[in-house]
Amino acid sequence: MKRVIQYLRFIAHFFKKNPATLVGVIIISVSILLGIVSPLVTPYSPVEADAMASLKAPSAKHLFGTDQSGMDIFTRVIYAIRTDLFIAISATLLSILIGIPIGVFAGFYSGRGKILSFLSDFIMRFTETMQAFPVFILAMILVAVLGPNKINLIIGIAFVNSPIFLRLIRVEILGLRERTFAEAAKSIGNSNMRIAFRHLLPNGLLPVLTQVSITMGFSIILTAGLSFIGAGVAVPEPEWGSMISIGAPNMMTGQWWPALFPGLALGTTVLGFALIGDGIQKLSDPDERR
Repeated sequence: MKRVIQYLRFIAHFFKKNPATLVGVIIISVSILLGIVSPLVTPYSPVEADAMASLKAPSAKHLFGTDQSGMDIFTRVIYAIRTDLFIAISATLLSILIGIPIGVFAGFYSGRGKILSFLSDFIMRFTETMQAFPVFILAMILVAVLGPNKINLIIGIAFVNSPIFLRLIRVEILGLRERTFAEAAKSIGNSNMRIAFRHLLPNGLLPVLTQVSITMGFSIILTAGLSFIGAGVAVPEPEWGSMISIGAPNMMTGQWWPALFPGLALGTTVLGFALIGDGIQKLSDPDERR
């Protein structure tokens, strides 16, 4: 109980010193909560059109107005949280599962043995080639080849994000493998794979934790961008990027609300993840924890 109280005091002190991180936590917590309870807080269907209610301005009946199909924008913005967060979380987890094991291998065996060193170098050259392409273009090509649906969208986003985690963990492993505890683990008979994944990997995860929040925000932007051009989530499923795409032409004729509100939701959520990522980075700094 005493340890729990100390932990809570530490969190309170950290948030007091870094209020921006607290804002980020609140933003993402509220977003997740709204996504979970969306059927309870929205009065309309997110996919049923009403031609008689086309492009209604924000009012007590329709808080964010309606789009050109007559669908309630408030309802669709709230339901879109489920779509965008599901894709972002799934794609980020998949990119971690792809990038970290390969990065551990590439870092541990770099410069060790002809064949293993060659494979390590080949992985890095392939990664560099991938990162030479603009991320959005590469993701768009992958989704176009695989087909525009949520599963393929997750695969495409995970594929373009995995090199980030691969390079991060490789750099950490390169330094950790020369440490005394790694040599001690080898001296008592641990296999190379056990040393790499049991002893080195847990000590190199902190930069990955910092990157996770940033990648989540970037994945949401990438999802919205692909949906905006029609290569992501298919209409009428609610998704912020496709909602902006549908509403953008109406801004020229004075109907600003179909594009503005999903854009605000998108920007606020990405900001929340960026603030959390900044907080995690500060948390890893001993001077910031005091």
